[in-house]
Amino acid sequence: MTYKSILMRNFLVITSALLYFCTLSVTAQSSKFSLQDFYTYNSELEYTVDSIYNTLTDHQKVAQMIITSGGEIGKPHATVKKLVTQNAIGGVVFLKGQKQKHIEDILALNELSVKNKSLPLLYSMDAEPSLLASRIKGARDVGKTIDIKTEEQSDAVVNSINQELREIGVHHNYAPVLDVSPNNEAIKSRSYGNDKESVVQLANQFIKCTQQGGIIATAKHFPGHGLVKGDTHKQSVYIDGPMQEVDNYKKIIEDGVLSIMVAHITIKNNEKYDTNGIPSSCSRKIVTGLLKEKMGFKGIIISDALNIMKAVTILDNAPLLASKAGCDLILMPQDEIKTINAILTEMKTNATYKKQIAQSIKKVLRLKVCAGVI
Repeated sequence: MTYKSILMRNFLVITSALLYFCTLSVTAQSSKFSLQDFYTYNSELEYTVDSIYNTLTDHQKVAQMIITSGGEIGKPHATVKKLVTQNAIGGVVFLKGQKQKHIEDILALNELSVKNKSLPLLYSMDAEPSLLASRIKGARDVGKTIDIKTEEQSDAVVNSINQELREIGVHHNYAPVLDVSPNNEAIKSRSYGNDKESVVQLANQFIKCTQQGGIIATAKHFPGHGLVKGDTHKQSVYIDGPMQEVDNYKKIIEDGVLSIMVAHITIKNNEKYDTNGIPSSCSRKIVTGLLKEKMGFKGIIISDALNIMKAVTILDNAPLLASKAGCDLILMPQDEIKTINAILTEMKTNATYKKQIAQSIKKVLRLKVCAGVI
């Protein structure tokens, strides 16, 4: 063996060893925190979140709250890439598309985030059983939510969905639906049915299994979309009088659901929680007063989509209103840069709001750390 070949062999051995130990280090780092740590006080986790927060500019901080859209009916991939280079988003929800295309898009965005020295993105999807086939074309068929009748059946469905999401690179599932009734125009087979106790039981099991599998679950559509008439995609929809589905959320909050989506449903003829003509997603009375303070929810609150739903696009600056209401994640605003600037402008003159936004951003960063995104 020549001197040169000995050097090359030693170089390869040393390089392999370094790569092995680096891999161990990365694995240990990524598994240091889990979703189960989100609600638990941990001084190291607090320090990690604060350290990340303190490296960001105000623009970059607020951008963590913004979730844009991708996929076939989302924003063009080129537009999403531009938003990454502008540090204008914290994540992407993928709408309809082929599984392989989702994988390729996420890989490309991850590479761009590294190149741009941006924080990694939080990827999400409406991967409800009833919507999975359209959101991920080529995914395993898991049937419809309305057909799930037992916890064992639910676990099998969730395990399949979680596997699909992990293969693609998605961290956050906007599921399950907690609305009672398969008869509402917008909900249909996406509901577990008409029996409240069964709906809560099966949805709670869906959440537990999802989060045990390392995927963030989201209960929706707070304060309840099952017992109303109409579709918020097409018009303003009202809860007239008592909110009959709010209690559905008590058990799942107690048991640790990590995120809740607030619907664009207007409340009227309700002495305490009347929203005065604006959707719940933009009402501080509902998001902060009811969900955060009365019900004690400490997790991530995400607005429903703000770009196409007629119940909210009729408002001026709905994304700012949603943030002022207390939403931590602003889903699919029509103009991400405009939304960031509106929030930054409001922060300059409103100290209480500025403090609230800081709390929201730190919650989002905490979620990213616990989910292994950062």
